[in-house]
Amino acid sequence: MRVFDDATRRNIASACAVFARQPDGEVSPALKRAAVAIALTRGARDETTLLLTRRASSLRAHRAQWALPGGRCDAGETPVEAALRELAEELGLALRDDSVLGLLDDYPTRSGYLITPVVIWAQSQQAIAPNPSEVASVHHVGLDTIEHADAFDFTAIPESTRRVIRFHYESRLIHAPTAAMIYQFREVLAGRETRVAELEQPVFAWK
Repeated sequence: MRVFDDATRRNIASACAVFARQPDGEVSPALKRAAVAIALTRGARDETTLLLTRRASSLRAHRAQWALPGGRCDAGETPVEAALRELAEELGLALRDDSVLGLLDDYPTRSGYLITPVVIWAQSQQAIAPNPSEVASVHHVGLDTIEHADAFDFTAIPESTRRVIRFHYESRLIHAPTAAMIYQFREVLAGRETRVAELEQPVFAWK
């Protein structure tokens, strides 16, 4: 178990620092910039967990789907600024820039977004307060859960030649983009530079 303490923060910050983030390269101008927070916080047993949400069923897009806190970047906003803003808007956690531990690779989605995952150490005295208009539920996922050998698997779909990644969480299947970004974070923790941009989403997430 990774205890939620300064030693764990330093270890994760070091892992993020040595990760060679893949540059954007030739990004389609049609893709809209977005950011999500891989927000690390204290679990019930003092373990380090990441915050996973279930989107509200009233949302216009991707309703009731599993997601990391986040959303589209506002005009002139950096991914870090967007991730921190969305974390405050969705979960009531107002954090500063110094809580950011690093960035992972951008992930292009079938629905037209280029998502930057921002790793954030969410140590705060504020209680998590989900915004009901955006978030149906919040879940603490222990890092030991994502590091388990059977946490992720890959399958195929007839609509694509790319592998579909799936995250197994409490008898549920969580797909890309969320599964892909959590998977890359797991690999960063292990010191591996594993790329995920080519991992496929299920067809229901293409719109």
